[in-house]
Amino acid sequence: MPGGRLPDGTCLLTGVCVMGATEPHELRATAESFGVDAARYDRARPRYPEELIDRLAIAGSEVLDVGTGTGIVARQLQERGKAVLGVEPDERMAEFARRQNVDVEVASFETWDAKGRTFDAVVSGQAWHWVDPVEGAKKAAEVLRPGGVLVLFWHLFVPPRDIARAFGEAFTRAVPESPIKFDATKAPTPDAYRPLIEKTFSSGWNEPQKHEYRWQQNYSRDEYLDLLPTQGVLTRVSEQQRNAVLTAVGAVIDARGGQFTCDYTTVLFTAAKS
Repeated sequence: MPGGRLPDGTCLLTGVCVMGATEPHELRATAESFGVDAARYDRARPRYPEELIDRLAIAGSEVLDVGTGTGIVARQLQERGKAVLGVEPDERMAEFARRQNVDVEVASFETWDAKGRTFDAVVSGQAWHWVDPVEGAKKAAEVLRPGGVLVLFWHLFVPPRDIARAFGEAFTRAVPESPIKFDATKAPTPDAYRPLIEKTFSSGWNEPQKHEYRWQQNYSRDEYLDLLPTQGVLTRVSEQQRNAVLTAVGAVIDARGGQFTCDYTTVLFTAAKS
């Protein structure tokens, strides 16, 4: 993307894998770009499987949500009766979450001042790759109570290959200056997060456990084109470039009858302080 690369092997919600490497938490402009259209982000981004939320809910009553965004995870936990505090670097996202009755403090997690507060669980959905894994793990350990857990999770999105390929090819044409290279032949897998998980839990944590939740979602053409602009690769390009990508992908969905079903795997990693 303009201004930097995503980590090698990163798989987007488009089902396309990014080839080319850097540390994502260094890309602050991208990490803090999602608030450009917070309402669209909240409307289009998928929620988390109920089974996953159930697992988070048994971790304790007081939860810290890192990279809370518009409060999607927080609100699902609040529905389970949990007290949730969000930490979010983008004021626009935080303000949207506050309007949904989520308590949010604006800061990068690594430098956030906990003011002596502690929590039963620290969770992060679709966001931990924007956190320095070493410093973030230290901060999480500081604010967790004895027996507390750090829980990290992401969606792995697998649309039909022709749709994933159309996105990668259209982006390359529309944004030729981008250093990002796409490989639509590589299906997203949990292995993409292995280096990040190893860095996060490298010291002071029990062996992390992995859980996977498989589910499906149907998308109409309009619903999918509403989702795509919430991706980090499209939040900082021009409107003309973004529209070129959406037009190309929309044409492929139209050829499929205007809708499709995609497979999701939501992968979760959790570990307790040792």
